Order: sequence, then C-alpha cells, then structure tokens
Amino acid sequence: MTLRRRQGSSKLQMTTKMSIDELHGFLEREFPQVAGEFRVEKLGHHSITVRRIIGRKDLRPGGSVSGPSMFGLADVAVYLAILAALGPRELAVTTSCSIDFMRKPKPCDLLAEARLLKLGLRLAVGDVLIYSEAVEPPVARASMTYSIPGVRHDSFPR
Repeated sequence: MTLRRRQGSSKLQMTTKMSIDELHGFLEREFPQVAGEFRVEKLGHHSITVRRIIGRKDLRPGGSVSGPSMFGLADVAVYLAILAALGPRELAVTTSCSIDFMRKPKPCDLLAEARLLKLGLRLAVGDVLIYSEAVEPPVARASMTYSIPGVRHDSFPR
C-alpha cells in the first residue's frame, strides 16, 4: 500500500501494489490448479474479500463444505492481501494458522473477509472471517501468519 497525492489535491489516497485483475492474473500464472476456485470481490487498505466457488469436490456427506476448503479460502485470502500490499511475492509462505469452525456451512459459495493486522519486513499476520452465502453469521474464523522472503542472512551455520 502506498500513499499518493492526487494531482491538484491536498488529500492523500491509498493505493495497492496489485489490482484485482493483477491478483487474478497472478493466481492463473502461479497457481493454475486452483485459480478458477477463487475470485477477489473487493480490495481495500490492507483488507480483501475473496469468494471461494464451491463445487462437488468441496462437500462432505450431509452437504457441508469441508474444513480443508475453508482453510484454503482463509489461506488464499491472506496471501492475496499480502500480495496486494507488497506486490508479487511468490515465496511468501504460511508459517502458522489457527482456525475455528463455528457453524456448519451450507453447500454454496463462501466469502472470506481478511484484514492484515501486521505487515512487517519478515512476517505478516492476518485475521479472516468466513461467511456462507446462505448463513448470516460467520461459519469460521482464522488467524494466519506468513513469512515474507527478504534479504538472506548468513548468521546461522548451514
């Protein structure tokens, strides 16, 4: 996220390093195996809303969306929020995740509302609420931590 002054204006506006279209393009190039399953709905200052398109393979007996599908949505949402703020970082990886499954989601698309709580040089921390389109309160909540690749330090023996 960068701050820019609009020409002829005294107000600062916040911009992201990647647009929604650029995020979709990144997913298609780097993760073609899952790119069609996720769609960015909204992009804000250190926040993002991502849709998980639910298909038959995401369902468990009884018509519930699987836990791994919900985890994947939380993971991708925070990853995309980091990319939007910093630009392409193919090697950013999840280092920690805690997820609470609070309600049984209906067999329909899920929406993740993610926000970055910390965006440092080495780590990013995000919080995610996952909603089922058919249920008003959140169906899951996740906290994610990502390692961001940076300058390599040789202070530790290999």
